[in-house]
Amino acid sequence: LTRESLGPPGSERAGIGGVDRDHAEVDHVCSILQVMSLHATPGLRQCRRVEPARYAEDVTEQWDQAGPNQVYQADNLPILRSLPDAAFRLIYLDPPFNTGRARRAERVRGVPTDPAEGGRLGFRGRGYAVTREMTLAYDDRFGDYWDFLEPRLVEAWRLLADDGTLYLHLDYREVHYAKVLLDALFGPECFINEIIWAYDFGSRTRKRWPTKHDNILVYAKNPDAYYFDAAAVDREPYMAPGLVTPEKAALGKLPTDTWWHTIVSPTGKERTGYPTQKPVGVLRRIVQASSRPGDWVLAAFAGSGTTGAAAQALDRRFVLIDENPEAHEVMRKRFATHTVDFR
Repeated sequence: LTRESLGPPGSERAGIGGVDRDHAEVDHVCSILQVMSLHATPGLRQCRRVEPARYAEDVTEQWDQAGPNQVYQADNLPILRSLPDAAFRLIYLDPPFNTGRARRAERVRGVPTDPAEGGRLGFRGRGYAVTREMTLAYDDRFGDYWDFLEPRLVEAWRLLADDGTLYLHLDYREVHYAKVLLDALFGPECFINEIIWAYDFGSRTRKRWPTKHDNILVYAKNPDAYYFDAAAVDREPYMAPGLVTPEKAALGKLPTDTWWHTIVSPTGKERTGYPTQKPVGVLRRIVQASSRPGDWVLAAFAGSGTTGAAAQALDRRFVLIDENPEAHEVMRKRFATHTVDFR
């Protein structure tokens, strides 16, 4: 399969039934197939495994594993390349989903008012008005999405400890490409799970089944030695408690690979105002299962800093990276009462 084999747009070979095929998308597929071909070469993945850290020229201060938690405001690739091999037991990557649009968050506020001036009547007869503000923004439009993501996945592999685990959080648009690429980079035997995070919030289309889930791919550095502690994970209620004993119903069950968890409420206390904020409950489960107290956890697309918040609460240490200054504004407020080194 090559781009040329499809013919120019509009030709009979350009798509099934003469329908044009997106040549840019074909380029993505071909590049992933090339990666698969390269990594199928005996010994090549092993060579990648012993590749030393490449300290970036523009990173002057090197990370100290004995130091405090770190938050970097920078393009994550030079930072990743500056970090030492096998330094992290858990890496969580939540890259932009390549939706082709810019995103903004809406913050909802209740402002006290005089009931006589209109607005809504609240608790004990107090008046308030609801205001909506467009706040923080980021752009997830990439023309060369996989050219952007692949080198960061390569670095994630290098940075994982031998018993470490990668969680890659995507959605339906790119997860199928990611599975193929990660099978090539890590090896298909290193695939552990595809977690489905299901939620039920937001608008609904009437033209197809509404999309109400994200996909989280889980890969181990070493499939024979990765750390996973199911007993440390918070249990959840049985969906049909009447089918189990009262003792089991009271204890709850271990989660499966389908996680029902609400998104961050637009008006909840957890809300930071960052557009793609993930709930602490989802990250807490990941951190509990795939790291020990005292371990270092890495989030290279940190966003609002939820990975750091979950790690902090569970006595783990963290390195967070995000180049968006608005993300750093959120994280400075979020970690204001904790010892965190912002760079």
